Amino acid sequence: MKGIRQLAEHLDISIGTVSRALNGKPDVNEETRKRVLAAAEELGYVANQSGRSLRQGTTNVIGLMLEMSKETTENGDNFFLGLTGGLQNVLSRHKLDLIMLPCPSDEDPHEYLKRMVARRVVDAMIISATQRIDKRIDLLSRTKIPFVALGRSTSGSNYPWIDLDFDGVANSAVDRLVAHGHRRIAIAAPSNDINLGFIFLDGYRRALERHGIAFDPSLVIRVKSSEQGGYQAAHEILLIKDRPTAVILIYELMAIGLYRRLNEAGVVPGRDLAVIGFREEPRAKFLQPTLTCFRMSLPDLGVELAETLLATMPAYSHFYPEGARSRIWPLELVPGESDGFQLGKDG
Repeated sequence: MKGIRQLAEHLDISIGTVSRALNGKPDVNEETRKRVLAAAEELGYVANQSGRSLRQGTTNVIGLMLEMSKETTENGDNFFLGLTGGLQNVLSRHKLDLIMLPCPSDEDPHEYLKRMVARRVVDAMIISATQRIDKRIDLLSRTKIPFVALGRSTSGSNYPWIDLDFDGVANSAVDRLVAHGHRRIAIAAPSNDINLGFIFLDGYRRALERHGIAFDPSLVIRVKSSEQGGYQAAHEILLIKDRPTAVILIYELMAIGLYRRLNEAGVVPGRDLAVIGFREEPRAKFLQPTLTCFRMSLPDLGVELAETLLATMPAYSHFYPEGARSRIWPLELVPGESDGFQLGKDG
């Protein structure tokens, strides 16, 4: 028995009363509500959510847009798995569901999002992998769909975002390496137009300038953000005539590929080349020497993203009076053995 009419006939009460009881309306007494809920469970009644969504003009679904590629699938990156735990903790308070919207790497993210918007798949969006110029931000602003961006962009004007502190990572890493005597410090930067790469590179340049070190473009290694990218970065470093003595990575799994290529060449991380990774990653924790990297709480970041998004939605904003504020998310340096050696004055 699936229909609300049959449920009402079974209980011998009006359809309206059954509907209000199922929807938690306050004008239904508690005894009647319990009767309706018990009967619905006993008879296997399931509300037609799509019909209700059409009537109310909402889906009660939040979308998390991801950009998928062969590298992200093969590498098993756990970043978004950790993030969704925090997102779900907040969304479940309000009986909201989270769905992943994976955009294939061979499709324009703007066109993919246009299709999702046209279909009204979700009530609000979380977008990630923001580009330097990101047309998705203009699209969501124009269509007035609530959204929050995981990452800043030069597009748009007044929209909420949360971004990892890539500038702080670059500065902390350079400061640490310079304190150990390094002057030729390479970085492995993304090969695409993702905005975090520009922020990271700007922070790196400013940090070098603070220490009186000239910026050398040949030490900026452009590779994919993947294990394979780390392998390629190490290969390119080995080809540099005046080889750098240290490298900073911008993606957590790069360290695995980098270590492998260095070991193939007989170059020992932490002895012949100082390495600072990005975020702590379970698969990288068994690397030897242990990797110096940065720590953050993915569930806490997920909570912050969800609460920031809900603050932009009229139905939920009163729960989050601080509003939809943008912020930079800090990371804490975790010292390891991969950059622990000191260079001499001639290093």
